[in-house]
Amino acid sequence: MEIVDILTPARIAIDVGVASKKAVLEELARLGAVETVGFTPAQAFDSLISRERLGSTGLGNGIAIPHGKIARLEVMVGALLRTSRPIDFDAIDGEPADLFFALFVPDQTTDAHLAMLAKLAEAFSNQPLVDELRSSDSAKSIHDLLRRPPKN
Repeated sequence: MEIVDILTPARIAIDVGVASKKAVLEELARLGAVETVGFTPAQAFDSLISRERLGSTGLGNGIAIPHGKIARLEVMVGALLRTSRPIDFDAIDGEPADLFFALFVPDQTTDAHLAMLAKLAEAFSNQPLVDELRSSDSAKSIHDLLRRPPKN
């Protein structure tokens, strides 16, 4: 399974003006529930908050991958958010983040969600891709970028 298999352009938002970690998680939860059967934004938000309480999902370099498990969800779902300005997200490097990919997985998930987290971490460690994600002007162009083979 590839990143674009769990993400649609409707679940991508760019240059969103939010001012806090909580607001980022709320927006990701809202996006995750778009076109998705099996959970609500409130359930999605609760799952993200529960995971963040265990430790920040801020990877550094302005990127975070919040994720959570959802009861009765049947497939993995992704949502991508680019904020209009970086937000403090308690990242490992202490720097604020502006690129967020939320991953929602079934509560009875398999190792597939760990494999997807690894793919996301690998994609977001590709600096040329990250630069293009930061400069893209539409949800469709971001979706298309994630569909292409990686450049290094």
